[in-house]
Amino acid sequence: MRLGINIDHVATLRQARRGKYPDPVAAAALAELGGADQITLHVREDRRHVSDRDLEILRKTVNGTLNLEMAALPAMLDLALHHRPDTATMVPERREELTTEGGLDVGPHREEIKRITRGLRDAAIEVSLFIDPDLEQIKASHRVDAQAVELHTGRYCEARLGRDRNRELARLIEAAKAATKLGLRVAAGHGLDYWNVRPVAEIEEISELNIGYAIICRAVLSGMERAVRDMKELIG
Repeated sequence: MRLGINIDHVATLRQARRGKYPDPVAAAALAELGGADQITLHVREDRRHVSDRDLEILRKTVNGTLNLEMAALPAMLDLALHHRPDTATMVPERREELTTEGGLDVGPHREEIKRITRGLRDAAIEVSLFIDPDLEQIKASHRVDAQAVELHTGRYCEARLGRDRNRELARLIEAAKAATKLGLRVAAGHGLDYWNVRPVAEIEEISELNIGYAIICRAVLSGMERAVRDMKELIG
């Protein structure tokens, strides 16, 4: 199981005082020392946390995979083509949200997403779509020529009752199986932490988890390397 570390919240802490630290570039290096297979970052249209400078340096320094989360917009395509991440994950984006809320609704935006997908793939950048664990969204992702999907695990993580969590876990399993049958690589993320991650990590078809907030929070107290190693042990 591959582990991607989302470093956005390190940049959020830096931006709280518009300072120079903590540096998400340094955090990424420590995450890799702790065993991270991938560094994930979301460059938002309003640049509220991760900056172009962060992306530029990370492209030069990350040893594993660099995964750029981006809105499905021409300006973000231009950014990706300039910096050439290994993977680009298209996500929904609203300026007023604190974090990404829900998956991308592929169907209504199919033509625009397909154009951006084509541009990314022509540049040898793997294309992933961040979607809810919904069969129609998976089919739509396949139709726009995405190579991978990242299943939104928010509803599973937010479920408080056992029966509700089991229902959401079953949705993730069904979605992962459906995506795999269509030839899509399957990742998952959003809201996963040290207490709820294991059942998702045990889904055979999921090959990668992207986790940010929980790991960054633990890193504040125990250090980044230790926080990453703890998660690697849980999903291993």
